[in-house]
Amino acid sequence: MDQTKTPYFQALLDYVDAGVIPFHTPGHVQGSGMDPSFREFVGDNICAIDLTPMPGLDDLLQPTEAVRDAQELAAQAYGADRTFFLVNGSTSGNQCMMMTAVNPGDKIAVPRNSHKSMLGGLVMSGAQPVYMQPEVDEGLHMDHCVTPQTVSRTLDEHRDLAAVYLVSPTYYGVAADLAEIERIVHGAGKLLLVDEAWGPHFHFHPELPLSATAAKADLSINSTHKMLSAFSQCAMLHQCGGRVRIDRLKSVVKMFLSTSPNLPMVASLDVARKQMATDGERLLSRTIALAREARERINRVEGLYSFGDELKGRPGVFDVDPTKVVVTVRGLGYTGYEVSELLRRRYNIQVELADLFNIVALFTIGTRDEAAERFVTALEEISRDDRPLDMFARSGILDQPRNRRSYRLPKTPPMRMLPRDAFLAPTESVTFRKSKGRICAETIAPYPPGIPVLAPGEEITDEILNYLRLELKAGVRIQGPYDSELRTIRVVKG
Repeated sequence: MDQTKTPYFQALLDYVDAGVIPFHTPGHVQGSGMDPSFREFVGDNICAIDLTPMPGLDDLLQPTEAVRDAQELAAQAYGADRTFFLVNGSTSGNQCMMMTAVNPGDKIAVPRNSHKSMLGGLVMSGAQPVYMQPEVDEGLHMDHCVTPQTVSRTLDEHRDLAAVYLVSPTYYGVAADLAEIERIVHGAGKLLLVDEAWGPHFHFHPELPLSATAAKADLSINSTHKMLSAFSQCAMLHQCGGRVRIDRLKSVVKMFLSTSPNLPMVASLDVARKQMATDGERLLSRTIALAREARERINRVEGLYSFGDELKGRPGVFDVDPTKVVVTVRGLGYTGYEVSELLRRRYNIQVELADLFNIVALFTIGTRDEAAERFVTALEEISRDDRPLDMFARSGILDQPRNRRSYRLPKTPPMRMLPRDAFLAPTESVTFRKSKGRICAETIAPYPPGIPVLAPGEEITDEILNYLRLELKAGVRIQGPYDSELRTIRVVKG
């Protein structure tokens, strides 16, 4: 297939060039009815291709023309048998994988550091999670991946598992040993699902970790907007091999996708694929070199540490994505939240993620030399004792004796009910500080990274209460609960 072609983007251009008189959605009619201030900002061209599925523009839910051709090109580029374009992000991809692979009551092995969208898939599918403990790195304050040994042991202990679900890479860029895990899982006759949201670029450069499609995972997802050039919310779902029921997969995708998808987003998926297939290695080589140079400079700054290849071989670290520049700032006496705020307010720099110990900066094909220089220079200045005094003083929250025990990542709490049962059960709101021992009925996830500390059906423990109090004090944003400030929490009634 000719990877230089963009069949879906071209179909939109052909429609515009034809000068069709529209009597269809969207109501702004290619921008003519749009508020002038908004149209002036976004431009006429994007308004012109904001159309709706119709003859010649194909249907994302039942593709037979340009969408079909674009998805086939993407499948070939990624080494998949089939690829589906998603406009609801990898969140919908996780839910599609779950709904395809498991039925109510089926067991599925999942890492406890999965994104909260995995829990949505569990609630919708009614499956029973068997949680696998990822390897914990207390020094860096992060979970890494599950190991092949953990997967093998889980399969031995739960021979009735229907599937194994993995997260690789993590938000911090750590990748699992997918080849060995694939051998173990398929050797046991189970399905392998991989949340590869943060690795859409892996397949296009030899210095990056092995991609899920190269490892022949049955189903995998890529957030094509995270590291590549597609619009926000764009993702792809890949299928490999003959273990998945294709009729079930297609039905599930139709159920989760909108009947009115944003067509510029679909076109951006088409073009992002072409860019990677034809020029990806060159673009990524430049990105990798830029990130490595930044990491080397950061590691010369006293009080800062940015891990790289030296982490390989640690438990749960088979490979590392060099384009994720993770900076551990605890040595400066700051929390990651404080450094993130300082970077934004003083230096006009916004990082992707902050936690108690770290910040994460994404170096992508869109990162320029000047931006990388400003990022590193800002960190160098923040580390200096003689930098100008301002409102961003160190809080010292991590050094307070009463907090030192609380910032350890909490253990997985006991699961008392299935996530679906707890989510649908009668609930009541109780004071968060008095909720110890109750069964949580909602998802409590510091965001980013969106990894739940509490999931529906789990018992609220003292350790989790103390950890969440510290996170809130440090300035974390919580996603999932009805009360985002966690003054109250919804629990199963009774």
